[in-house]
Amino acid sequence: MLPDPRPYFADLTDPRRETKNKLHKLTDIIMLVFCAVLSGIEDWVGMETFAEEKESWFRQFLELPNGIPSHDTLSDVIGRLQPGVFADAFLRWVQSALPSLAGEQICLDGKTLRGSRMNGKAVHLLSAYATKARLVLMQTGVDGKSNEITAIPELLSCLDLKGAVVTIDAIGCQKTIAEQIIQAKADYVLALKDNHPQLCDDVRLWLDTEADKGSLDVHETVDKDHGRLEIRRYSLSRDIAGLLQKPEWMGLQAVGRVESTRLIGDKTTTERRYYLTSLTGLSRFAETVRGHWAIENSQHWGLDVQFGEGAHRARKDHSPANLALIRRMALNVIRHNGSSKHSLRLRKMRAAINDDYRFELIFGKETT
Repeated sequence: MLPDPRPYFADLTDPRRETKNKLHKLTDIIMLVFCAVLSGIEDWVGMETFAEEKESWFRQFLELPNGIPSHDTLSDVIGRLQPGVFADAFLRWVQSALPSLAGEQICLDGKTLRGSRMNGKAVHLLSAYATKARLVLMQTGVDGKSNEITAIPELLSCLDLKGAVVTIDAIGCQKTIAEQIIQAKADYVLALKDNHPQLCDDVRLWLDTEADKGSLDVHETVDKDHGRLEIRRYSLSRDIAGLLQKPEWMGLQAVGRVESTRLIGDKTTTERRYYLTSLTGLSRFAETVRGHWAIENSQHWGLDVQFGEGAHRARKDHSPANLALIRRMALNVIRHNGSSKHSLRLRKMRAAINDDYRFELIFGKETT
């Protein structure tokens, strides 16, 4: 269960100057926006209106010395707050609930906030997600998807990875990243594509040849959903002594392949994906590859469908990144601090209309 977020954001550096016009506490502003987002409010005017309607409820745990801030104040303060400092506080809050990542799978993936696009450029974020705990751990801004390569090591350095398995798509398949993960006493599964053309060709040829000969054990899963049938066949080879590039990849123990066959109506398609990994067990490799999609299905989907992140048009200053982090706060608490017997949509709806339930989500207990 996630604790009261207020102490973790109480020491943030206030971006405003100390003048007589500074009427509202920074923690109050962050909590007002957080509670509004948790309740499905997506625009600044709506947040002000929500806070005015719920002022007596907010006064149970906020000071509000000068009443409710205007929507312009909410927008200005959240937009000027430094995203890196805000993300550090977010990480400390999450770590209080999940102090160890041992046994966890940590998925890294990037996401572009399409609605933030201005002058042809949109905000791109890299986040870390713990699949078993179902918690967003960290977020950092990236100057375009291609620069994820430099952002990934910085994000990983913020986490105590000991005992975890880190999964990253092909852009993170880098020797230095593999080395960093192993030195942190963790394991990795890295998607391998044509950004390493010779290595990819060698791994592809070896695994395809061995699979065609029937020399590899296969772990198979079958999924049926809405008229679609998908069969995935996982295979892993630890016989990689002949792989010329092996010494260059710290911790490399095996190479893996996933063959996905999709049947939709009378159409059949087959795709093969290849991986470098420090894991040696086939079943764990298969579980980890499948688990990586949790960041897409559990995090990105929830943020886009339930919180409208993809269409949100916040563009001023740091507003896109900071609001994105607040959405991840909301996603975390709505999954962990309240009753989970209903869908995410219904829990968010209940947070909007039920003051006691909203209080329970934020503080882990009902109002007294």
